[in-house]
Amino acid sequence: MHDLRVPCFIAVALLNGFMAGCEKAETEKYPTIDRLTSGIFLEPEERAALPAGVELRKIYGKGLDLTKESEGFVSNLYNDAAGYCTIAYGHLIKRMSCDGSEPEEFQRSVSEPRGAELLSDDMGQAERTVMRLVDVDLTDGQYAALCDFVYNVGGGNFKRSTLLKVVNAGEFDGVPFQLRRWVKAGGKTLPGLETRRQREVELFFEGIGIPRAVPLEGEDLSPVDIQRGES
Repeated sequence: MHDLRVPCFIAVALLNGFMAGCEKAETEKYPTIDRLTSGIFLEPEERAALPAGVELRKIYGKGLDLTKESEGFVSNLYNDAAGYCTIAYGHLIKRMSCDGSEPEEFQRSVSEPRGAELLSDDMGQAERTVMRLVDVDLTDGQYAALCDFVYNVGGGNFKRSTLLKVVNAGEFDGVPFQLRRWVKAGGKTLPGLETRRQREVELFFEGIGIPRAVPLEGEDLSPVDIQRGES
């Protein structure tokens, strides 16, 4: 009569193989995409409400299109570069990897119009930040450009930035140079951030024209890492 019991080492090997297979299947189901988590999701302390009676100023369509183009649309769940579960136009679902516990709506994937709705809602945090921190009047393009910047780098970084000081001083001719500083992430200069900053500059000065092409003597042009902010 044969002994049908499986030796322990074989059982362990089978279990390890099964677990590895599950992990591989999970990875294939929720791919990792090399995209940065938008800074606006990483600073919950910046979620302060507007003063009573003040209505939220929404950004216009062209501004939202800038953010859409920079973020890119993904209809299915994925893990971003930080391993955070994300969907659509960089909409953060949770600060951990996708594991199947996400809302059913996202498990089925989302349409582009639904992704645009999520982005519009997410942008509300950036809009509130710009409205609270900026003391001067802004055109629609200027407001949208700053909202995109805040969405990308976070409200705390904007609050401590030279960019905000320049804007509030009404020194708009310094805005292009300050925006273009924020092009590094993880210590590396990223072409995607360079492109995004240039788009923000163009939107900020839409219909006006960039005032000067040469920085002033002593103007700080040192690159800034969006994950660290200005020191």
